Amino acid sequence: MAEECVVCKAPLIYLEKDEPMECAVCHKREMSKTRCVNGHYVCNDCHMKGLDAVIALCLDEKSKNPVEILEKCMNLPFCHMHGPEHHVLVGVSLLTAYKNAGGKIDLPSALSEMVNRGKQIPGGACGFWGACGAGISTGMFISVISQSTPFTNLPLSLSNLMTSEALKSIGTVGGPRCCKRNSYLAIIAATRFVKEHTGIETELPEIVCTRSAKNNRCIGNRCPFFKSRLNNP
Repeated sequence: MAEECVVCKAPLIYLEKDEPMECAVCHKREMSKTRCVNGHYVCNDCHMKGLDAVIALCLDEKSKNPVEILEKCMNLPFCHMHGPEHHVLVGVSLLTAYKNAGGKIDLPSALSEMVNRGKQIPGGACGFWGACGAGISTGMFISVISQSTPFTNLPLSLSNLMTSEALKSIGTVGGPRCCKRNSYLAIIAATRFVKEHTGIETELPEIVCTRSAKNNRCIGNRCPFFKSRLNNP
């Protein structure tokens, strides 16, 4: 059965309003709309436990291909089929490819900042906030490389324009959510944006999904990365 609840693999449900929940892993109590049909709730921190491993991976990475880097991050043991970890993985993959393609950044500092920012985007933002965390992660990426703050002019503009382009791409395909699909769409949008606005050209391969069987809400041929759709256009 496709992965849903990280505790028992049962399907998730989304409630109409926040209710008090106790994390099944760390027993922290907080308000949330999300639990599985068996009552398990897992907080964002526990869902992303092990995330720091991506920093070491990215610091050793030489690729200029953010999708290749993303795939390596998603193959780490801590990463689930869906979850808020993708809100970080998109940004760190883009930062690493940007640096390797000639971008002038302090990569260790940039990666740490991306992890700190991305972890603040909760799971379910795509449906509850109207802004997928993978798309927001691209705006954070631009913000980091341009040193944007609320007081800057062009960096602030570029960061928001980047997020809007990524979200448009994600929104055009529609739901239900797939963290893998949305991460790919976000990275494609960011790769094109970076080339246009900074002149730094990273590599972008053809993307073919290998995880559709793990997503029991896969949209099949509506997904631009679905294998059978690509084989039979």
